[in-house]
Amino acid sequence: MNKFDIIKRPIVTEQSMDEMEFNKYTFEVDKNATKPEIKEAIEEVFGVKVEKVNTMNVRGKMKRQGVHQGRRPAWKKAVVKLTDDSEPIEFFDSI
Repeated sequence: MNKFDIIKRPIVTEQSMDEMEFNKYTFEVDKNATKPEIKEAIEEVFGVKVEKVNTMNVRGKMKRQGVHQGRRPAWKKAVVKLTDDSEPIEFFDSI
């Protein structure tokens, strides 16, 4: 699996922006990616040192439009904590 396929997109919410003070960054990742794969992908793509990775599977919400009912797709979220001596991820600095 390609490193760029593991990291799908950054998650930008109030909570994720507050956690950036503590060197924590949040990403949507591939559902089949493991913690070591996520760590390796973040280090290679952004050139930083990762201390630890926390992951969670987010269930899709039920949605309806009129009489039709469906479910949004489930996805996987990863919160990556960088080491203290690591540089911050520059991508998030511009947001």
